[in-house]
This record gives sequence, C-alpha cells and structure tokens, in this order.
Amino acid sequence: MSEDNGLSRRRFLTVATSITGAVGAVAAAVPFLSSWQPSARARALGAPVEVDLSKLEEGAMMRVIWRGKPISILRRSPAMLERLASSKAELRDPDSEVKDQQPDYAANPTRSLKPEFLIVISNCTHLGCVPVNRFEVAPADLGADWVGGFFCPCHGSKFDLAGRVYAGVPAPTNLVVPPHRYIGDKTLLIGEDTEVAA
Repeated sequence: MSEDNGLSRRRFLTVATSITGAVGAVAAAVPFLSSWQPSARARALGAPVEVDLSKLEEGAMMRVIWRGKPISILRRSPAMLERLASSKAELRDPDSEVKDQQPDYAANPTRSLKPEFLIVISNCTHLGCVPVNRFEVAPADLGADWVGGFFCPCHGSKFDLAGRVYAGVPAPTNLVVPPHRYIGDKTLLIGEDTEVAA
C-alpha cells in the first residue's frame, strides 16, 4: 500500500467519522431540546376556550375551566340588570378602578362587553375559594342591601351581580374578569381579546 493511499484512506475515515459524529450529536440533541418545549397538555391549558352561549337562559349561569381556573358566565336578566343599576349597596371598588381586575373594556358598571353577560374568574380574591351564586333578593342571611350576586362560604365575602366586592368583607378586590371577546352573536372566546367586539 502506498503512502498516498494511506493518506486518502485516513482522510476518508476522518471525514466519515466526523459526519457520523455530527449526525449522532444532532440525533441526541433533538429529543433533548424537544423536552424543553411545553407538553401538548400544558399548551392546551393556556389556550383560549370557546363557549356556546346559545342555550344559556336568562338568569342562568354556567361554569367552564380556563387555565385551570373556574370561569362563571352569568346571563343576566333585565330584572337583574335593573337591580344592579339601582343597588344602594356599599361597594369597595364600585367604579372598577383597580386596573388588574379587568380589561379596560370591562371597567364599566356591568363589568362586561355585553351587559347581558358577566364573565368572571370564580375564585374569591381573599383566599381563592369558589363563591356560590345567590341570586335571590335580600335573604335574611345576606342583608337588605343584597340584590343578588355571589357569596363566598369560606369567609363571608360578598360580590354583586357585576362581581364587585362589598365593603367590609375579607376579599380585597372585585372578582377578576378574564380577557374575552365574542366571535359570533352567541359564541364567546375566553382567554383572547385581540379583536374586541361590541
């Protein structure tokens, strides 16, 4: 065997080994780097949730889960909206001035895009319990100024039909309104508000 053949063979083996090593490194790196990506389940937990409102009757409420949080959707009746507007209850933040409690488009008396629908995260802002719906007017246990709303059974916090917190209860702020928009007359998208519809 000549010296030139030995160098050619050595060069070939060096190049072949380098290519094989590079391919092996890429093959090992792909699953490793892929493991850094969130799982499909984790991506789904942060995804917007589409809700069909067509079967939700006036005065009724439904719950859905978005990002692991319970979301209450209340279709307020005209009577509920009237009681809300005429309420004399003393509220801690009646004008929704705490900015991180709702998007700008929900900083209004009904805390909603469409007055008919209230969309809130159903976790009490005190310690995170889930308030129960108490839509009756002036029950003995909640007082004469109660026009309907949400009551937290854990520590007694009260929220009106717009999710605004009463004064003098443990909860420091209103119930949180998540980002949302309507993608049809009766279809709601929770978790996305880039194209706000009126």
